[in-house]
Amino acid sequence: MSSATYSESGVKTNSLTVVRKKSKAGDIIHAVIVILLMLVFLAVPFWILIVTAGKTQAEAVVPSMALPSKWHLIENIQTVIVQGKVFPALIGSLLVTVPSVCICLLFGSMAAWIFGRRTSKGVSMLYALFISGVILPPSVVTIMMLLKMIGLSGTAVGMNCVYIGIYLSVVIFFITGFIRTIPPSLEEAARIDGASPMRIFFTIIFPLLAPTLASSTILVVLYIWNDIFYSLFILSGKMSTLPLNLYNVASAGLYLNNWHLIFAYIILMTLPLLIIFVIGQRKIISGITGGAVK
Repeated sequence: MSSATYSESGVKTNSLTVVRKKSKAGDIIHAVIVILLMLVFLAVPFWILIVTAGKTQAEAVVPSMALPSKWHLIENIQTVIVQGKVFPALIGSLLVTVPSVCICLLFGSMAAWIFGRRTSKGVSMLYALFISGVILPPSVVTIMMLLKMIGLSGTAVGMNCVYIGIYLSVVIFFITGFIRTIPPSLEEAARIDGASPMRIFFTIIFPLLAPTLASSTILVVLYIWNDIFYSLFILSGKMSTLPLNLYNVASAGLYLNNWHLIFAYIILMTLPLLIIFVIGQRKIISGITGGAVK
């Protein structure tokens, strides 16, 4: 009886060892696949961007992964700043991005707090109506006509209204899921102490939303900062942003076949987004995973 028991236990031990080895091999294969995908979809385009921006015009006519014979990255960036009208476009991008993002986060978090706590059918239908903006495309012609009627066409305020209307639903969608993970007992204790709804929101709820606010911020900033479609039609040349300015100057004679200057401009345009992501990457990732919990 004892020998049979030992043999059976030995078989079990061997099977567990095989399973663990297969699990480790699977983890290694998975890690290798992820690294290869990151190299293909992230590292290679980023490398081409950097090396092309550091080349001369003759070397950058056909973008490739080859290193430049001599680096001209600083000179190309200086040329872009001086001749490409970067600073006026940067001011325009800040005017349409910063107010839009701040208003989306503030009012979106307020609305998400209500949607996350109320469970009635009316509130559920209103929530579905709000987040429908995530998938329903806005009508550009209607927006342009409306802005012209109210005198906001070609202005930063008009662009702010457009962006807020478009991306408010994204903020509400992310933050509502995160608020549902916050224990309601915190709010109930504050109500017992006599705190008003506004005080409860700004002293208890809003500080707890830091991770998901960070993720919502990077998403909305990414959409607005790189937008050229709505700014091209709505601003109509009365105001410039970084992507719109790149489109205009690339269509003119300055950047014609000057890929080294175009790529240098792209580096300048994406540098603020890269800094924001590096600074808040931990909160961004935790906000995305937290907002996914329903």
